[in-house]
Amino acid sequence: MTVHLRAISGAVAAFLLTSMPVLAQDFRLGVAAEPTSMDPHFHNLSPNNQVMRHIFEPLVFMDETQKIGPGLATSWKVIDDTTWEFKLKPGVKFHDGSDFGVDDVIATMKRAPDVPKSPASFGSYIRGKTFEKVDDLTFRVKTPGPEPLMLNHLAQIWIISRKNAAMTTEDYNAGKAAIGTGPYRFSEYVAGDRVVLTRNDSYWGEKPTWGKVTIRPVKSDPTRVAALLSGDLDAIEAVPSADAQRLKADSRLTVASALSNRVIYFHLDRHREDSPFIKGKDGAAIKNPLNDLKVRTALSKALNRTAIVERIMENEAQPASQFVPDSYPGTSKALKPVPYDLEGAKKLLAEAGLSNGFKVTIHGPNGRYTNDAKILEAAGQMWSRLGLDVAVEAIPAANFFSRASTGGANGTPEFSLFLVGWSAGTGEPSDSVKALVTTYNREKGTGSANRGRYSNPKVDELLLTAIRTVDDAKRNALLAEATEIAIKDVAIIPIHYPLNTWAAKKGFSIKPRSDEYTLAMSFKKD
Repeated sequence: MTVHLRAISGAVAAFLLTSMPVLAQDFRLGVAAEPTSMDPHFHNLSPNNQVMRHIFEPLVFMDETQKIGPGLATSWKVIDDTTWEFKLKPGVKFHDGSDFGVDDVIATMKRAPDVPKSPASFGSYIRGKTFEKVDDLTFRVKTPGPEPLMLNHLAQIWIISRKNAAMTTEDYNAGKAAIGTGPYRFSEYVAGDRVVLTRNDSYWGEKPTWGKVTIRPVKSDPTRVAALLSGDLDAIEAVPSADAQRLKADSRLTVASALSNRVIYFHLDRHREDSPFIKGKDGAAIKNPLNDLKVRTALSKALNRTAIVERIMENEAQPASQFVPDSYPGTSKALKPVPYDLEGAKKLLAEAGLSNGFKVTIHGPNGRYTNDAKILEAAGQMWSRLGLDVAVEAIPAANFFSRASTGGANGTPEFSLFLVGWSAGTGEPSDSVKALVTTYNREKGTGSANRGRYSNPKVDELLLTAIRTVDDAKRNALLAEATEIAIKDVAIIPIHYPLNTWAAKKGFSIKPRSDEYTLAMSFKKD
């Protein structure tokens, strides 16, 4: 029998309409960069991780300020200096109805470090750890030495079903294996166009707000803003710096911001004598000048960070001095942003025997980070004033990262001097130092995103000592020392820390996150 709403009494109709839960609503979210895969272990990249967090979950949660709390693991304790014991939450089920337990954790930890063709793996969080089953809801982790950052590291690993441990990245992209325990289920993935998620009605935690979530990558800043203002999107991330103040003043919108722990920086080729995108002014091959500290320092001094922040980022950023803002534990309070000094830079270049400069092509992503292509162009102009012949190439993010990681000869990084960003997932600089500037070693899990192949034994030693030091004060001092050595050696050239800004329709509340993750769970209907 069909019942028409008009036939129901006004009181009953009103009741039905007002009692319809907000859970039935759809949510359309515009993001600035597309995920490169639905495989939770393929690419340790923020656009991927923030989508994964809807479908999959870690053992340990980090909140919007990166404070640690229980996730799939409800409790943990240190048994001895090299052993931790974890208890899992009972009654949790995967989206296919199967029970979650220790066997899934062990299968995850075996798979995550070794996904084929991974541009940036999760190995640095897992290698060296041995996972042992105690019972279906209890496991222990054995480590070679003390592991004070165990919780921070496990917070980065998305747990999969053991049934899908042998599945390929293609299986995950097709949805066949994209089965987690998270608040939303995988529904559809169209590369470059959308990710569609549906509410997990059996979710063990706080019930999801939205019945359906559609995540659309909209790389163009003006297009993303226009889609929000026109009503085609309910919320957007990465509010363009040029529009931030205007949107904050718009009564039709809700806007929220948080300082990011991401650093935007340049990586430099340090593993080749003949760097592929550097030549002499006459086009002849020259010895890689980036191996000279004076050249690296000159490049850093020639960048006007204040101008980049004020003119390109519209003051929606802060000049960077190191891997994460110095408000975080383990950072150096002695390091300050390198001041702009063109004449000093020219002098250093001359001392390095390169007073006439050299030719270089600088690379970076187009649309991955706020104003990334503009920053790349600005850096090219600033280095041109230093006397370099600079060509600039901004590349779509999906192609850029694969080329920056493995696009060169024998699977090495392809570029010579290139713009990248890195977010400190662990909430302090150990993750950044380990990934970006420790010696690249896939087996040991060090230098996983060290695309410049910088190597300094002292930095390695300090970092490895720090991550095994239980005393917080001592660990923070070691991390600060490692940071100072790497930055003074110009292992990378830090530029700025962005201000993360989100905007949504009026009537929405937004919980901004320091890790930059844009989650449907961070948006609520008032």
